[in-house]
Amino acid sequence: MDAPTTTSADNGTSGGGGGWFTPRNKPTPSQGSESAPDEGNRPDAAGPAGRPTTDPEERGEGTAVPPPSTAGSAGAGQPQQEGESRQAISTLTSAPPAEQRVPVQREVTMPSPSTSAASAPPAEAASPDALLIRRAMAEVTPVADKVTSYFYALLFVRHPDLRPLFPAAMDTQRDRLLRALLTAAEHIDNTDVLVDYLRNLGRGHRKYGTRPEHYPAVGECLIGALSKYAAGVWSEDMEAAWVRTYTTISQIMIDAAAADELRAPAWWYAEIVTHELRTPDVAVITVRPDQPYPFLAGQYTSLETPWWPRIWRHYSFASAPRSDGLLSFHVKAVPAGWVSNALVHRARPGDIIRLGPPVGSMTVDHTTDSGLLCLGGGTGIAPIKAMVEDVAEHGGRRSVEVFYGARTDQDLYDIDTMLRLQQSHPWLSVRAIIDQLAHQQLPDAVRAYGPWNEYVAYLSGPPGMIRSGVDTLRDIGIPSERIRHDSVAELIAIES
Repeated sequence: MDAPTTTSADNGTSGGGGGWFTPRNKPTPSQGSESAPDEGNRPDAAGPAGRPTTDPEERGEGTAVPPPSTAGSAGAGQPQQEGESRQAISTLTSAPPAEQRVPVQREVTMPSPSTSAASAPPAEAASPDALLIRRAMAEVTPVADKVTSYFYALLFVRHPDLRPLFPAAMDTQRDRLLRALLTAAEHIDNTDVLVDYLRNLGRGHRKYGTRPEHYPAVGECLIGALSKYAAGVWSEDMEAAWVRTYTTISQIMIDAAAADELRAPAWWYAEIVTHELRTPDVAVITVRPDQPYPFLAGQYTSLETPWWPRIWRHYSFASAPRSDGLLSFHVKAVPAGWVSNALVHRARPGDIIRLGPPVGSMTVDHTTDSGLLCLGGGTGIAPIKAMVEDVAEHGGRRSVEVFYGARTDQDLYDIDTMLRLQQSHPWLSVRAIIDQLAHQQLPDAVRAYGPWNEYVAYLSGPPGMIRSGVDTLRDIGIPSERIRHDSVAELIAIES
């Protein structure tokens, strides 16, 4: 795509922006290019998995483009070779790109804008565009709430046709779209992470019916909001840097969605077949998708109920893939949790829900025989149970150590299942850690056992457990590249 040019957004009040960004409806194929496998499902992905948890905090899903309520095509076309998208961003960091093409995506963790300064590349290594992006970010971060409100005001005033496409109550959506865009822009120099992050967003937003023509409206209002609240440092060069960056971000997402459209539906309908209330606020729900649903143990999906249209929440699969095609989830109802309360207290067998695509790389690498050290807190035990079943189905003889944490003994709602698995598999050890009885947090209890130097660690649970767990595991000698966990940045961002 030719790098667009733009005139000043007049602090977002002119209503301009027409024609400054024109997305392709589908990726332009390279000669001889072939569709790459979906790397989001690869079992050998190393490092933090970046997957939201199934813990008692209800998960909210970030969005980077408007989520329409009806399905639409993101455009069809042949995906490109993986190196081209990375080359596109590499080119962007030194000069405006002539064309961006991106195939599929894999799911990764992106730092949040609020915590990215510490992990950002040294200033001397940053590209000119990245320096301008970060200078603007430094201006708008202290007034993030105002920027967010103004952004949505621009979007809905200039493009009122988009308002009905968002959830009726914006308190669950309010800052996610803008936060995702700013996070991606601020890390424009981090080619590998950025491309993978945006591919995942592009793929995931197919379920909203997001189309290429939605992107210019979002970009126009993004520039308008930034130019208003970064007015003290705003310049033509800074605006041009943001336009180039947003152009690249948008095209990566558009191309990823087009590539994914060739091999998977935008969503699956699923019928609830069983609904078991384990505690007054925890339910185990099993559903039957309307068509085959491929996934890996340890992954998660987004879920929408008929009672709250256009509001999606993340839940991990609570079992490995089954021969009967059924899927299970562990859901805890939380205060003011619209989706979780509906699933726990209102849903019944026969109800129909919708599922987004499977995502997440917190999966088992079956090419090695390293032991697995698994920490599951609350309903975070769901993906841990799925991975144990996965090891068993592969004829595993590798050691698997599970620490199952809960506040009270009642919160160990799935302990009987885990103990039955332990009885069936001598390589599996399950230890229950109850806070009120042990007077210590789950990560601290791990110190009493070990050594864990040769293990790959998996953590799933509340944000505080993830943070302290990572620190504890590093302290006892497990290197960071052998620790896989939920995206702490995502958990912190919506913890409140």
